[in-house]
Amino acid sequence: MGEAIIAESSEHLVVMNTCPDSETAGGIAADLVDRKLAACVQVLPGLQSYFHWDGKVDCEEEHLLLIKTSSASYPALERRIRELHPYELPEINGVPVSKGLPEY
Repeated sequence: MGEAIIAESSEHLVVMNTCPDSETAGGIAADLVDRKLAACVQVLPGLQSYFHWDGKVDCEEEHLLLIKTSSASYPALERRIRELHPYELPEINGVPVSKGLPEY
């Protein structure tokens, strides 16, 4: 096998966001792509999240969004998720992409 071609960059991000159901996840995903705030959004259903909330440990089934975006688009993307999301405090965590195929 040949060596994979990779590019190093920190201008691209993968943003993680959890949603309570498929309708919310699909709506946010479609909106972000339609507004060109994300190049691609993948929805991963069936996630079990354990967390502290209101002084107790809680567990909920959620859908995880993996959102591909740029650092330049991140502020508008964060604002839009906050506008659409039903959670009081939605998870919005961006991770820089340090390596990847340049064509992608």
